[in-house]
Amino acid sequence: MMKKILAFLLLALPLAACSTLEAGPVGNTAVPQPAKAVDLDRYLGRWYEIARYEAGFQKGCEGVTADYSLSGPGQIKVLNSCRKNGLGGKLTSATGKAKIVEGSGNAKLRVSFFGPFYGDYWVLDRADDYSWAIVGEPSGRYLWLLHRQPKPGAAALDAMKQRAATLGYDVNLLRVTQQPATN
Repeated sequence: MMKKILAFLLLALPLAACSTLEAGPVGNTAVPQPAKAVDLDRYLGRWYEIARYEAGFQKGCEGVTADYSLSGPGQIKVLNSCRKNGLGGKLTSATGKAKIVEGSGNAKLRVSFFGPFYGDYWVLDRADDYSWAIVGEPSGRYLWLLHRQPKPGAAALDAMKQRAATLGYDVNLLRVTQQPATN
């Protein structure tokens, strides 16, 4: 049972940090408020993790995806998946729920993968066409660069890194996630 719980926790929050979990270095000491409101209908669907601040609960994760769907009014179902220790590794996933923080323009969510414990998930910025998103949370220890394509190319990654740096993040702490050519 303990092993099952540990495996669950390793993937429980790939896109929603919880301050009680092992934390990495602070990459931004002044996390900004989200730059834009989020149209949930456009944000829903599959996202590929392109880069992240490494965290213990994501160690060894490659091919990371997050799928979002509506589960009720103001409620979102979250399915996070990754392949452990490489793209050919075992597929592991965790299902959670998210609720919108009132007054945030849908850009702030509270996400839970177990019990009453919720972590912050802030869409700090996104493309106007919803092709990419930069996600973080208030501590500055977690950062994810997400894209609609598994391999958007070096120019897209560089542009996302540049935007993250503009938001105050140390992009040298980013770890690029391996993604398959197609899914």
